[in-house]
Amino acid sequence: MDNDVSAGSATSTSVLGHLALGLTLLAFGIGLTDVVDGVTAADAVTLALYVGGVALFVAGLFAFRAGDSFTGTAFAGLGAFWFTWGTGAGEQVSADAAGLFLILWALLALSLTIGAAGSGPLVQGTYGLLTVALLLLGVAQFADSGGLAKVGGWLAALAGLASWYGATAALAKWPTALPRRRAAGRGVTAAG
Repeated sequence: MDNDVSAGSATSTSVLGHLALGLTLLAFGIGLTDVVDGVTAADAVTLALYVGGVALFVAGLFAFRAGDSFTGTAFAGLGAFWFTWGTGAGEQVSADAAGLFLILWALLALSLTIGAAGSGPLVQGTYGLLTVALLLLGVAQFADSGGLAKVGGWLAALAGLASWYGATAALAKWPTALPRRRAAGRGVTAAG
């Protein structure tokens, strides 16, 4: 790529990446919850492979090029996760190996949660929910617990919804912060 060619702004890269992450997490999470009859997490493989994997990884590379190392790390790392999950889906691996895979990737999500401290509550919430979802899904594999897997699926879907809303809000100029209440007594001056 020619160095004189713009890779787009960090903001547009972030919006695209959060849309891709949100859609992938929603599809994956909803598939784990059994809320839609006949839809499973395996049905999200194509979306995870191309949108969550390839598109998110490329968005990460563009973010790095734009000088945004946090977003680049987040999207390239999560793109690698989704690509690995998408290409390995359906392979015969032990439940313990699957659990370890999910817990190791939860460490990346935890790093992103900590690193997103200045990025706002939607971004940090997305990564925080993803961290807990991956931990629960990993433990569910070790414990052979369908109930924990469903809870992890709901948390993944909520993380996807937060990511989708944050990106959509940036495009539509919607609010992303809750209004703060004024403290009692503020604005009152003492007469003297």
